[in-house]
Amino acid sequence: MYFAGLDAHLKYVSIAVLDRRGQVALETSVSTREPEQLLAALAPYRPLEVVVETCPFWPWLYDLLVPAGIGFHLAHAKQLRAIAAAPQKSDAVDARLLARMLLAGLIPEAYPRPADQRELLRLLRHRTTLVRYRTRLAGRIHSQLHQQRLSLPREKLLRQATRAWLEETAWPRLTVEQQAIVTTHLELIDGLTPLVQALERRIATAAAGHATAPLLATIPGIGPYRSLLLAAELSPITRFPRAEHLVSYAGLAPVTRSSGGHTHHGSIPQGANRWVRGALVSAIPTHVRWAPTSPVTMAYAQLKARLGWRVARVAAARKLARVVYVMLTRRTPWCGAPVAGDVRDEVQNSHVAATTSFC
Repeated sequence: MYFAGLDAHLKYVSIAVLDRRGQVALETSVSTREPEQLLAALAPYRPLEVVVETCPFWPWLYDLLVPAGIGFHLAHAKQLRAIAAAPQKSDAVDARLLARMLLAGLIPEAYPRPADQRELLRLLRHRTTLVRYRTRLAGRIHSQLHQQRLSLPREKLLRQATRAWLEETAWPRLTVEQQAIVTTHLELIDGLTPLVQALERRIATAAAGHATAPLLATIPGIGPYRSLLLAAELSPITRFPRAEHLVSYAGLAPVTRSSGGHTHHGSIPQGANRWVRGALVSAIPTHVRWAPTSPVTMAYAQLKARLGWRVARVAAARKLARVVYVMLTRRTPWCGAPVAGDVRDEVQNSHVAATTSFC
């Protein structure tokens, strides 16, 4: 049995291979322009387990090594304190230390997503990036309006009906440079909007044909984009032994520090899957509006009265994450939602539709 650490960079990959006794069997580096050299260098060492840090270069290594029968491990870079705090740091040292940590079973592992899952997430994040650009442009227009004491609800700025208000009311009060800024930003928004709409159509088609997204879309407040995002980010759900693990993965559980008999619960952590957390938190307002009697809505209303809407929204998202976990593990839709197709068959076969605790 051999264990290899790969320190990947844009132009080359540093390799360190250890045997099961911890002896160095190979130390070298290969160019990324010729991936077959990497396979040739690792060919004499079988069976082989390989570890790579999370970085922009791990996907092509995964696609190259896994079909060759090599075990692949993805190490969480932020949790590799032994490498970050090492007094001597080089590519060869990092590769050797990765291999030793893999041999000792000390690698903080992350989930390496397969190629089809990564491609789906690229589609979703591309849409998110364009929407953020458009929102940033709209924010700059609002800034120019506010400087002239002009107020406009944020949800109305991107509507075509608002253009007449801009021309008749706002335009005479803006300076020449402000008019140029507003004109430029509106042109950019008009160029981005068709691109976003095209992506949303592709996402709706992909969500309809996905194995899990239609199940999550039965939750009020979860549409095609959020359902497909949650399905792609949380697949496979067997990675999470319990609902609490999913809540922690999404960064919705508060930080707990306990020492000397004292326990302190702080805010939610920054390091988490921000895509899952963002989808769940942003779904709460719509869920509250369309499902006023659900347990999630009632928990939100109770906490909002005591702690404010910000804390209540995160707490409700935490409860919704547990609902998502139950739905994915039991393959059951949201209670009260119309069941259709394969979802209905799975519910009837599993006999758990009557046991769901979130309806």
